[in-house]
Amino acid sequence: MTLETKPPGLIQRYRELLQTRHYARRTVKTYEQWLRRFLHFHGLRHPREMGSHEVNAFLSHLAVEKQVSASTQNQALAAVRRQSG
Repeated sequence: MTLETKPPGLIQRYRELLQTRHYARRTVKTYEQWLRRFLHFHGLRHPREMGSHEVNAFLSHLAVEKQVSASTQNQALAAVRRQSG
């Protein structure tokens, strides 16, 4: 019986990208959480299908609805940008 290995998903590839760039473990975990929130906010659409409009909508949501600070918005932006390489 052979075990088929499933190719890594988006989140796993994102995690590996950050790790190869020597991000700290906590940063990787935090950025991963931001990416998950971004994806869920947009109905689990693939990031390839989204652009600056969707990023701005997410950041506006964080600012207006969640009332997060500017530094938190910057962290979310950095995390979402990293997924594109």
